[in-house]
Amino acid sequence: MEASPAPQGITCTTKGCSGAYEGPEFVNGSDVAHQFSNTMCREVGDQLKALYRQGQFVQVDFPRIQMTTQGMGTGTVRYYVSIPFKRVADSCLAFTAFDHVGGWNHAPALTQRMAQLQPALMEGEQLYLSELRTTPEGLQEYWIQWRHATVQQGCGLKIED
Repeated sequence: MEASPAPQGITCTTKGCSGAYEGPEFVNGSDVAHQFSNTMCREVGDQLKALYRQGQFVQVDFPRIQMTTQGMGTGTVRYYVSIPFKRVADSCLAFTAFDHVGGWNHAPALTQRMAQLQPALMEGEQLYLSELRTTPEGLQEYWIQWRHATVQQGCGLKIED
C-alpha cells in the first residue's frame, strides 16, 4: 500500500500523510482553515490503523512534523502539514489513534482536550503529546497519539488476580 488519495488534497503513504488547505480563513465566524487539522487527524488515524492491520507497526514521528501557513489575516490562507511516521518493532509500541488541539494566535486548550480524550484510553494507558508547534503566523498545535482501545485491545494493561 504505497499512496492513497484522501479528502482535501491529503495523501497518505506508508511513510506518513501530508496535504494542504487553501481558501478562506473564516466562513461565518468559523475557523475553516484550522479545521483542516481535524481532517488531517482523521486521515492519519485511518492510515495508522490500516498499516497496523497490515502488520506494519508505526507511530507518528513528532519531531519531524512540518506545519506552514501563508496569508493569515488576508482572508485567504494556505495551510500545509506533513505528519511523518516512524517504524517500531512491536505491535504494542505502535499507535493507532491521532488527534490535535490548537488554534490561531491563542494558547491551545490542552487541559480540556486531554480530559475529553481520557475516555478513549484503555486502562493504564496515556496520551502521548508533541511539543507545541507554532508557525510564524501564529498557528499553534499540539499533536496527540495513543493506542486505539479497539484496534490494540491486546496491548492493554494486564491486571493480575
